[in-house]
Amino acid sequence: MGQADESVTARPIPPVNPRSSRRGAVYSRGLALLAPALILLAGCSGGSISANLAGSSFSLSPAAASIDTNCTGCNATNALGRSVHRFATTLSNSREVTWKVNGGDAVSGPGTITRTGEYTPPSYLTADRVEVVVTATYASGKSASTRLTVTPGFFQPLTPENVALGANGQVMITGYLAEAGGTAGIHFLLANSAAGTGAGLGTLSTPTCQRSNLAFTWCRVTYTAPATIASTGPTYIVATVGDSQSKAATEVLLNSSGVSSNPATHQAQMPVQMLLGTSGGNNENFDTRGSLIVDCCSGTLGALIQDQGGRQYLLSNNHVLAQSDQASVGDAIVQPGLIDNNCTPNGDGPGTTPVASLTGWLALNSRATNADAAIAQVASRAVDPAGRILELGVKQADGTLGAAAPGTSSSGGRGEAAWLDMKVAKSGRTTGLTCGGVTALDVDVGVDYFKDCAETRPYLTKLFKGQMAISGNAFSDAGDSGALVVDAGNAEPVGLYFAGGTDVDGVAHAVASPAAEVLSELSAQVGSGTSYSFVGSADHEVSCLNYGDNPVAAAQNRSLTDEELARAQQALAPARALINPSAGILGVATGKSSDAPGKGAVILYVDENMTPSAPFAIGGVRTIVIPTTAHAVAFGSAPQTAPISSALSGAVIGEAIATKQQVARNLMKQNPAFFGVGVGRSLDNPREAALVIYVDRKLLPTQLPQTVSGLRTRYVVMDRLHVTRSYAAAGLTGRHCSAHPRPN
Repeated sequence: MGQADESVTARPIPPVNPRSSRRGAVYSRGLALLAPALILLAGCSGGSISANLAGSSFSLSPAAASIDTNCTGCNATNALGRSVHRFATTLSNSREVTWKVNGGDAVSGPGTITRTGEYTPPSYLTADRVEVVVTATYASGKSASTRLTVTPGFFQPLTPENVALGANGQVMITGYLAEAGGTAGIHFLLANSAAGTGAGLGTLSTPTCQRSNLAFTWCRVTYTAPATIASTGPTYIVATVGDSQSKAATEVLLNSSGVSSNPATHQAQMPVQMLLGTSGGNNENFDTRGSLIVDCCSGTLGALIQDQGGRQYLLSNNHVLAQSDQASVGDAIVQPGLIDNNCTPNGDGPGTTPVASLTGWLALNSRATNADAAIAQVASRAVDPAGRILELGVKQADGTLGAAAPGTSSSGGRGEAAWLDMKVAKSGRTTGLTCGGVTALDVDVGVDYFKDCAETRPYLTKLFKGQMAISGNAFSDAGDSGALVVDAGNAEPVGLYFAGGTDVDGVAHAVASPAAEVLSELSAQVGSGTSYSFVGSADHEVSCLNYGDNPVAAAQNRSLTDEELARAQQALAPARALINPSAGILGVATGKSSDAPGKGAVILYVDENMTPSAPFAIGGVRTIVIPTTAHAVAFGSAPQTAPISSALSGAVIGEAIATKQQVARNLMKQNPAFFGVGVGRSLDNPREAALVIYVDRKLLPTQLPQTVSGLRTRYVVMDRLHVTRSYAAAGLTGRHCSAHPRPN
C-alpha cells in the first residue's frame, strides 16, 4: 500500500500483471507504481556532521547503513506494523529536532521521514543504487547527518507464490523488481527452504529479464520438476537481488500423485459463466489521489447461495463486496477483482466482467452481527448456476483439478459444524486450493478494519465471537478473503474465511466464521427472514494439497536461549523424582515447548497404555507429556514431541469452552497484547485441551501464564489481524498497479 505521504512520481508505468502481497492476511489490494505527476528532482546535500551543543555531542544513530525499497534491513516498525528505519539523536528532547531527507532517486525522490525520525524508503528506484542523506536539525540550528544507501527490492511476491506439480511438471516463475530502468536483475536458485538453505529438487532454466524506463523490471525462469518423485514434499525457488537481503520464494509442492495446481487460474478473467473461488470484488473498491486511481482492493468470490425462491447470490466478505460498510446497495461486483486488472474499474477499460449487484451485508459497526459477510445477486447467465468452485473436484487426465460444487447432500445446503482437528480445504484467489486443520474452536478475536485500501483511515476494531481457527500448510494469504472453507472429506461448507496472518515462525493462521451461522445472520439481518442455503451437489472428497508448515515443526526448529536451556536443565532434578514406572512415568529429559515456542520444557515419558497424572510445569518449566514404551526410553529412541493419536472427547472440549467463555473477556481486557482466545489441543500434551491465545508480537509480555483456570495455555505470537494484510514477516511493497486517471 505504501505510506500516506509517499513521494509522487514522474511518469506512467504500464500494467505489470498485479499480484497480492504475501503478508499472511486476507484481503488483497493494489497500489500505484508511478503516478503521472510532477518530477521530484532531489539533490544530495552535506557530509556526516556531529555538532556540539553547549558541551554535549549531537549526533545520529544508527550510522550509515544499507536497506532496500522493501525496507529489508530496517530496524523498526511503525504503529501500522510497517517496516521503517528509525533514527535517533543523542539529545533526549526530540521535540526540538526537525528531520529532513535529501538525495535519493532522481524520479522517486529520497523517501519520507516522520517528525519522530522514522524513515521509509521510496517505493521504487530508477537506478541500481542511490544515497539518501538524513539530517536532524536542533532548535538552535545545529544539525547532524548520516548517509543511507538504498537498493531496489522486490515489487511484489513471485508469481505464483505456491504451485503443485507432478513428475516433469513445469511452471514459469516471474519476479518484479521495484526498479524502472537500471541494470539490476533477479537471481533464482533451488533450495529446500524459503530462506534459501539446502538444495532443492528439479531444474531451472536460464532467467530472462525485461528492463524499461517505463515499466518495472521483471525476470522469469522456468522450473521443471524431477522425472521421478518418490514422495510428496516441498521445494523452493528462491529469488534474490544483487547484494540486497531481500528474498522472495515460490513453494513448489512436488507430489507423487501427479496433481498440477497453479493459483494463477484463480486470478484470470473467467469466461461466462464464471466459476467460484476466483478473484473479484466491488467495482468501486479503489482509492484516489486527486483524479488518479492509486490503490485498490479485491478478494475471493467464494460460493453461491440461494433463497427459497431460487434467486442466487454470490457470497463473500463484507470487506470484499461492501468495502467494510462503505458501499451502496446495487454496486457492481466484478470478476476479476481490480488488483488483477491494474486497478482499472469496469467502465474505465477492459479486463473485468460485472457478475452481480450488491444486495446486502452484515454491518461491521453493529453489535448484532458476528460475521464478515455480504451477498450480491448474480447477473443473468454470468455465474455458473451449479455453484462449482475451482479445483474442488477430482484430478483430470492432465493432472489439473476439476471444478466442483460444494457438498450439500448431508446438510441440505445449511453447512455442517467443524470439530477440532477436522481437515478442511479452501479455494481462494491467491493460494488456490489448500488444506489445513481446524486448530481452535469458539475463538473470540479482534480484527482491525479500515475505510480505504491503503489502511490510512481506520474504521473500527470488531470483536468476533465463536469463530474457528485453521493453521498450517500455507492455508491462506492476502486475497483469499471470502473463500468458502469446506470439510475435506465431503466438501460440505463449514466456514467463511475472513482474516488471518502468519506467526513469527512463518506458520499460517486463518480465521473463519461458521457457515451455518453466516447463513442464519444473513437471513436475519439482510433477508428479513429469507432462508438461504448453499448451492451444491452430492457430498464428495476434496483432493487436498498440503504445503507442509505446521506449528509443532516450527516450534521445534527454534533455537533456545542459554537462559531457557539452563532453566530446563535445572528442572530436571525435581523431574527425576517423579519417575515411577508402576505409576506410568518412565523417564524424563529436556526439550522444547510447542505450546510456547522459544521456551524450554521438561519431557515426561509416560506409559502409552496408562494415563498417569502429569503436572503442567516443574520448577516453573513447562512439561511435555509423551506416551511411549519403557524399551524406547531405555534405548534413547523415544520421540521428542507428543504425537496426536486420538480425538479429544466432546466432554473435554465442552468443559474447556465453558472455562474459556468465563475468562476470555478478562484476559483480553487485562492484557492488550491478547487479541484472540479460543479452545484447542495442547501440543505439549495432546491428551488435554488448551486455551489458544493469540498474542500481538509488538506487545509481547515478558511472562506468559503457563495455565489459566486449570487449562494449559498455547500461544500464537503474530501481528494483530488486518483484513487486508498481516505484517508478521519482513515483506514486499504490496503495490499492484500503475496510477492512472479516471476517464470521467
